[in-house]
Amino acid sequence: MAADSTFKLFATSGGGLGFFDSSPETPLPPPPPPLEVLSSEVSASNIKCSVEPVIIDGLTLLKGRVSTKEVFGLPNSDLVPGVYEGGLKLWEGSLDLVKALRSEVQNGQLSFTGKRVLELGCGHGLPGIYACCEGAAAIHFQDFNAEVLRSLTIPNVNANLSKDICNAALKDLNAEHGVELRYFAGDWSQIHQILPYRNTNESNQSFSLVQDSVSGYDIILMAETIYSISAQQSLYELIKKSIHHPSGVVYMSAKKYYFGVGGGTRQFLSMVEKDGIMAASLVAEVADGSSNVREVWKLSMK
Repeated sequence: MAADSTFKLFATSGGGLGFFDSSPETPLPPPPPPLEVLSSEVSASNIKCSVEPVIIDGLTLLKGRVSTKEVFGLPNSDLVPGVYEGGLKLWEGSLDLVKALRSEVQNGQLSFTGKRVLELGCGHGLPGIYACCEGAAAIHFQDFNAEVLRSLTIPNVNANLSKDICNAALKDLNAEHGVELRYFAGDWSQIHQILPYRNTNESNQSFSLVQDSVSGYDIILMAETIYSISAQQSLYELIKKSIHHPSGVVYMSAKKYYFGVGGGTRQFLSMVEKDGIMAASLVAEVADGSSNVREVWKLSMK
């Protein structure tokens, strides 16, 4: 499919529960209440986060590394539904998203300068870190686990923002007011309750008419967040409650299909199209043979 083509529903992917979805026989535990995690909480942690460089199309960022066993007392597992959602692993979709965002900025299709940015399911937070380096006024990071934010996200953000690549942008664009960095833990069905820039009008019928220049995030970023079919509706509702209307945009990186799990871009975009409030366009496709086809999509208000 060509870049920037508009998504149209051509088929409905198979239904049923994915591997990581709950069922009546094995319901997930109730999610922890949403909370804001303060940067100062990191100093109280005894968990060491080491960092190493990762090069994305010539751009060097730092990625943190911490032990799943040390943080959660769990073996090195990608996912434990309702307990740990893979936030300590650097997923390839995060790198795809940074690469696509950088291309959009260089081509004049996107500007982070002065914008309010929300990264959902942040983990390492590399897309949000890139937004910060490009002069965003506020970057808020969300992850399911407060432990991920304390042990990985915050240390990784701090390490990257001390680098020269970010110093110039922060000095020139945020010298007077600084950049607002905040961190929020919780489930997508509840996290909107504590987000500072959530949309003040949550009526579905009014989404396309809201003109409030204060409420909502200008740019929402998310990578590898749509693997679970059962969580997609909560994620989409959160997007609608959080995005600025009518000019806010979402950049989403994910696999075309998550085999054995059930989710994927086709499943998610079918839901978006059926809802009829947002339009989707393909920004990039990655078919490097290392995994299933990966894509980056842009969602915007109709």
